[in-house]
Amino acid sequence: MKQDTKDDVLEAHRSFLGLLLGTAVGDALGLPAEGLSPERIKKLWPEGWRHRLVFGRGMVSDDTEHALLVAQALLAQSRDAERFQRVLAWKLRWWIASLPAGVGFATARACLKLWLGFPPQRSGVRSAGNGPAMRSAIIGAFFAGEPEKRREFVAASTNLTHTDPRAAVAALAVAEAAAWACRSVETHWKVSGPHRIGIRAIRPDVDALLGELRNLPGDEEWRSLVGRMGGSLAAGAGVSEFARSLGLDRGVTGYSYHTVPVALYAWLRHIGDFRAALGSALDCGGDTDTVGSIIGALAGTSCGLDGIPREWIHRIADWPRSIPFMKNVAASLAEAKWTSRSPGPVPCFWPALIPRNLFFLAVILFHGFRRLLPPW
Repeated sequence: MKQDTKDDVLEAHRSFLGLLLGTAVGDALGLPAEGLSPERIKKLWPEGWRHRLVFGRGMVSDDTEHALLVAQALLAQSRDAERFQRVLAWKLRWWIASLPAGVGFATARACLKLWLGFPPQRSGVRSAGNGPAMRSAIIGAFFAGEPEKRREFVAASTNLTHTDPRAAVAALAVAEAAAWACRSVETHWKVSGPHRIGIRAIRPDVDALLGELRNLPGDEEWRSLVGRMGGSLAAGAGVSEFARSLGLDRGVTGYSYHTVPVALYAWLRHIGDFRAALGSALDCGGDTDTVGSIIGALAGTSCGLDGIPREWIHRIADWPRSIPFMKNVAASLAEAKWTSRSPGPVPCFWPALIPRNLFFLAVILFHGFRRLLPPW
């Protein structure tokens, strides 16, 4: 393999690794706070953000699981969007059969329609929820230099579960941002003994990205939101201040035109600083696991693995979709992207999924009861 191709594979691997692990970190950190107001979060955890789901450890939810399902579908079929959609539909059928906790209502209905025999082109339901947006960053990164394929595959993923045009715009916005993050990273290689070391640097052109987002095939509400992002960034407004300007004083809702703008704003407001970007958005409360997973994906793509706090990665305790599993998926995605051979999906020990999900459900119920106790 030529040296420039090797460098491309290494760079793609770094981006995919940062994206997937960033998704998991944002999801796991935000999960215990889901549905809480900013004030309640401060009262419960004044010491700041750390893993606290199970004895100081974190677990991932459907946000990370969907990102991995899309990644596995890409490993199976990355040339044809229609075939990719069929593969992803098959994976979603079996994902819902494993009894995942906290599934969005629209996604659950779409998966039920798939089981009832509806074709993937007709399984989606009318909803502007976050399902497509939380799984589209990996598509944007995989097709960072192929805008037509990027849009085709995002549409295929979105229409499986959500048919509202707003869900499609939000999902495409996340994919475009991930693609921009990949294109905006420069890696300078230097030789150190027998090794070549890559030094990662970000070349942010926020105005260019905002221009791309504004020109997406959205409605006037979307264009207004992008304009607000630009104005708030120019004024140096904090993430909480931007969220309040959207009327989200009690937390970010599950409406994709709330979640995605707040996630994009936090990422751009703290470009290159994973900890600040994630923490500032989680402080806003509400749908914290989804907001966290989207920011984690984008910030992880920009910063790479080295930019994600080590303790936030190492204290995720999940299986079979574990950190080593995600690393293997990232490596396979890099190989599939830059070589003519597709390695196929990474094996996952699926018999463990139902016991894991039942344990996860018990943990979520415990946290639900804990919220009934002080401090209020």
